[in-house]
Amino acid sequence: MPVLRRFLLPLLLALLLLQGCTVSRAQIRRADAVVAATTDRSVSCAQADHCALPSPLLAAATAALAASTPERPVHVVTLLDDSEPAMAARINLVRAARQSIDVQTFIWDQDDAGQLMLDELVQAARRGVHVRILADQLFSFDDLDLLDRLARVSPNLQVRLYNPTFQKAHTQPLEFAAGVLCCFMQFNQRMHNKLLLVDDRIGITGGRNYQDRYYNWDDTFDYVDRDVMVGGPAGRQMAASFELFWNHKRSVPLTHLRDVNRRILSDRAPPVWPAPHYLRPSRVARVQQAAEDPAWLQAWLVDASLRVGKVDYFSDLPAKTDATHKRSAMDFTRHIMRMISATKREVLLQTPYLVMSKHAQHIFRVLHRRTDPPRVIVSTNSLASTDAFAVYAMSYKHRKRYLKKFGFEIHEMKPHAPSAAVDNELANLGMDAPGLPRETASPARAAEARFHLLGSRGSNNRPVPLHSEGRRFGLHSKSIVVDDAFAMVGSHNFDPRSDRYNTEAGVIVYDHAFADQLRQSILRSTQPENAWVIAPRQSKVPVLTDINQAIGTVSEQLPLFDLWPFRYATSFDLKPGCQPLRATDPNFYACYQPVGDFPDVALSPKLIITRLVTAFGVGAKGVL
Repeated sequence: MPVLRRFLLPLLLALLLLQGCTVSRAQIRRADAVVAATTDRSVSCAQADHCALPSPLLAAATAALAASTPERPVHVVTLLDDSEPAMAARINLVRAARQSIDVQTFIWDQDDAGQLMLDELVQAARRGVHVRILADQLFSFDDLDLLDRLARVSPNLQVRLYNPTFQKAHTQPLEFAAGVLCCFMQFNQRMHNKLLLVDDRIGITGGRNYQDRYYNWDDTFDYVDRDVMVGGPAGRQMAASFELFWNHKRSVPLTHLRDVNRRILSDRAPPVWPAPHYLRPSRVARVQQAAEDPAWLQAWLVDASLRVGKVDYFSDLPAKTDATHKRSAMDFTRHIMRMISATKREVLLQTPYLVMSKHAQHIFRVLHRRTDPPRVIVSTNSLASTDAFAVYAMSYKHRKRYLKKFGFEIHEMKPHAPSAAVDNELANLGMDAPGLPRETASPARAAEARFHLLGSRGSNNRPVPLHSEGRRFGLHSKSIVVDDAFAMVGSHNFDPRSDRYNTEAGVIVYDHAFADQLRQSILRSTQPENAWVIAPRQSKVPVLTDINQAIGTVSEQLPLFDLWPFRYATSFDLKPGCQPLRATDPNFYACYQPVGDFPDVALSPKLIITRLVTAFGVGAKGVL
């Protein structure tokens, strides 16, 4: 009890001090005046086109716009599965921008990927392009030195942080806890959108943030992720969505943030924008060179593009937890649910977190009750591949429901999936000094990681220990294909957090060829070498098996104390010499061998926590 008091007292004091602490108008005016007086106004280009480089990607988008009519839109779409083309496309578009660049993201780290993109945007602003960056505060730019430089690096560059905790850019662990206690609904609502939009005519959206592990640049753990690049009329929808977020009251300019404001007023000397310091400079130089190589761009991006008709960009409204009475507040979420409800033959779903909201559960339950139910194939993470082990515990808890009530065919990614390793090798060809250790996190960042409840926070959030060794991969892409007719790529995880709290965005492409392209991409992740199959345990002693399943069913339904160790389903691996089969096939058990509930996972505190969350954490499902 004394220990609890020692913790609660400073927390309550922090609440009292931090609530209502805003920057005065006078302080904002003074900081704005310092910024105006000390901003570097040098321009690197005097040409009307701001020295924009030629880009086949932007040219294709311009041609699509010219060919479009309101009745017959034309778009060019490119699936960005591989990490190097995803980065090269971004660099190419930034360097080709003539008027504007708008960027929206959930995480912006200061590793190689984060530094590279930020420096490219600064250089674009310096040649005269209007650049706006909107990043979620809790997961981006918590370095006050960096934010001071960004505030004054160019009059053409503006930065805002979404939903800052207590009007600050940097959140200390105690402030994190205080935010949860005092104003949970607002604190818990994050901007999960990802968008890079150039000249309002071509944009990239999907799952990738600005951090090494999204581009296969982390030395130990990388994500399998996906974006889509869209050029044409959908760019105007992207622009309209960005404007809504940019002008919303939760999107706060830097001089309005308490710590940044204080920093600017205390240091009136204009800060210098330093050259980036890359851990792997040759790898960065390689992708920069690819971004300007016509032959490389043609082979990896132009030839892979499709010319299609209708494409829609959808986004939830900012601060959707404040506007739940408005159906448009959850526009993207509702549209996804309508897509799935209209399924006739097959739903192919890829998500890192298989935790279904009540609405989604209802839809899949209704689909499975049909006389001829559609096939539902799910590609997701195993405990061995995820870095969000507490979230995985909820997926593990409801395996029986997913298999029996919804008819899911679940494939959980292996941590050393060969398909992921191929992309990683391509992204790291010619990498310099591969034996160098990664930079370690500061004690402050490590402390923040311990307080993080809302998903992946960055390089500090490492997955569970394994028996095996080698570079690991985790699934992060979020996509749906419905009946080979239309497909969605976006930021929505199809979980309660995406449904109810975070704002989400993505594109829906109404084209058979694109749907088939995406379908084949997702199915590669479900192949036996890349994933384990989740299936019911084989019945060996009928009466005991029935008793076990009955007890397991009761245990799963309990809000607390789901402690029964013998679960309904487990992981299976294909035996050598066999062909892949569905779990419902009569020959399944002859060709598949059980490999345990958590294959390859070593005993560790994280494994124990996973079990505890399964037993006691059902109430935190929306938070996780």
